[in-house]
Amino acid sequence: MSLTVTAPAIDPSSDNTSAEGALAGDVSSGTPSPLEHQPRNPLHGVTLEAIVIALAAEYDWPGLGERINIRCFTKDADVSSSLKFLRKTPWAREKVESLYLYMLREQRRQQQYDNAMAKQARLRG
Repeated sequence: MSLTVTAPAIDPSSDNTSAEGALAGDVSSGTPSPLEHQPRNPLHGVTLEAIVIALAAEYDWPGLGERINIRCFTKDADVSSSLKFLRKTPWAREKVESLYLYMLREQRRQQQYDNAMAKQARLRG
């Protein structure tokens, strides 16, 4: 499963006195804003719901419960109950985000391996 999220562009020359500018933060002072583009942060712009859905699709609920042993994944698991628990429990959310990042790394490694093997097959054949 591939998730692609793009952040809205922020114009540093714009006047930050409007309500939208206040939400975006003061770009000139270097203060990070919630809307600022973060190309090196794979979690930026990805909702907790999207993370839980991606993990459930990759590992299924029983596999997710084996990897992170919390009740919302092992007993009557579903997205909505998991989200309620994860939003209230920072340590569990950190574990879920960590597993999501691990899943992304493994998918990237597998894709690189598959591409290398396909290239080798083309060169041989």
